[in-house]
Amino acid sequence: MSLQRIDLEAQREYAYHGCLEEEAIIGSEYRIDMSVWADLSDSALSDELVDTVDYVALRIIVSEEMAQRAKLLETVAHRITQRIFREHPTVVRSEVKVCKLNPPIDGDVHAVCVSFLEENPLFTGKAL
Repeated sequence: MSLQRIDLEAQREYAYHGCLEEEAIIGSEYRIDMSVWADLSDSALSDELVDTVDYVALRIIVSEEMAQRAKLLETVAHRITQRIFREHPTVVRSEVKVCKLNPPIDGDVHAVCVSFLEENPLFTGKAL
């Protein structure tokens, strides 16, 4: 099986994640980067959307999951990853990076990020 990658870079969302009560009220800016690996050889030949992983659908997954409050970025990244695998079973591997921009911590920090790199359980143990 050959694998190709689709990247969504720097999707911006405003959300209310965090452990502090103020974060639930004020919210903050987030940047999400995502890569998914799948066999895209059929779509490369057919030139048909139904034969590929629709990056618009991936963007919507991110937006919908970011809209559901969580205390931890780990929870958000995990939810996004699992939903990708559920809704796009041809995705073999996914990497999701969720960054809170200008986090409310002491010091000058541009962003705090959590990345999840996971393989679809449907492909575990199979040659990639």
